Amino acid sequence: MSNATTSTGQQSNKSIAERCDDIAVRFERVSKRFNAVNALCDVSLAVRRGEFMTLLGPSGCGKTTLLNLAAGFFSPDDGQIFIAESLVNGVPTYKREIGMMFQNYALFPHLTVMANVAYGLRARHLAKLEITRRVEAALNLVKLSGLEDRKPRQLSGGQQQRVALARALVINPKVLLLDEPFSALDKHLRASMQIELREIQRNLGLTTIFVTHDQGEALSLSDRVAVISEGRIRQIGTPDAIYTHPCERFVASFVGDANILRGRLVSISGSQATIALGAVEVTVPSDPLLGTEPSALVDLFIRPEQLRLTDLGKACATSGAIVSHVYQGGHIDLHVECADSVRGRLLIRLSGSQAKIGWRIGARIAVSVNGSEAIAFAAA
Repeated sequence: MSNATTSTGQQSNKSIAERCDDIAVRFERVSKRFNAVNALCDVSLAVRRGEFMTLLGPSGCGKTTLLNLAAGFFSPDDGQIFIAESLVNGVPTYKREIGMMFQNYALFPHLTVMANVAYGLRARHLAKLEITRRVEAALNLVKLSGLEDRKPRQLSGGQQQRVALARALVINPKVLLLDEPFSALDKHLRASMQIELREIQRNLGLTTIFVTHDQGEALSLSDRVAVISEGRIRQIGTPDAIYTHPCERFVASFVGDANILRGRLVSISGSQATIALGAVEVTVPSDPLLGTEPSALVDLFIRPEQLRLTDLGKACATSGAIVSHVYQGGHIDLHVECADSVRGRLLIRLSGSQAKIGWRIGARIAVSVNGSEAIAFAAA
């Protein structure tokens, strides 16, 4: 794997800073502690102007803390934060020229839509005519024209979210900060709002930092994703790079579904490593295995859609017995009990004609692996 797709957060952003002067937000070796808990540890991150950057990670990993540091709700214990190349350590939130959209929207229940959206402009003491013009433009942008006089309780969840977005956009922020804004919406409305938000963001060319623990959101919305765990950035890259070329075990297991098959390293030659897996050998990128001795046990991470069924009796990577099958509309998920799986089971995702087969519980199947789409790490 190339350095461009496998670099850690620190390495990736150092190269970005060196070759790109157009940085909107920059964190330099930022740390934050809450009593004895290290929420963030020596984090460096550069967000380009107009970029949609997602901070992805499990609950408690530090992603929301990083967003709150950018907003000015917290101050870093160590390190520096820049917005548009201006140091903002110690600068209050209202002077940072940011727009923020919260998980619960934080609308004023006693104010109308118009008044909610206008709140930030009034706090900035703009002229009445200018406030009216900008609020009308913001409401038109989020498709809420005609609802100016309604109260939040008279709106649907999606409309409330649009009001919160309009309020964040109307001040013409340098950076838009989004803290899991879709978590309260149902699946279909969430998908619709994701598309609308991305269209607005692209049309405005607005630098956006988005926090989520939902991998689907991160992969579908982002220009780049920063995967965070235990207060550290584990990998930064495009959604495709994060999904297909994870640089470490945590990223491989956290982003998307992954099977883990136990194999043995045969050899490393240049950029390729050969892994013995069952009765076959597969070839994978060698970078994650550099320094691993031949014959050592390795864990092969492979996506459910990259496993294939083959005939019993033929040489195969592994085999097992079907314990369940789950119809998912466009595909079917087979859960297979498998001794070679680190977790004891495999998830195989089948589409097309194979999804229409009536798979029998208890039936034994043989499985092959597309090694070019897998990645291996030294066994844990």
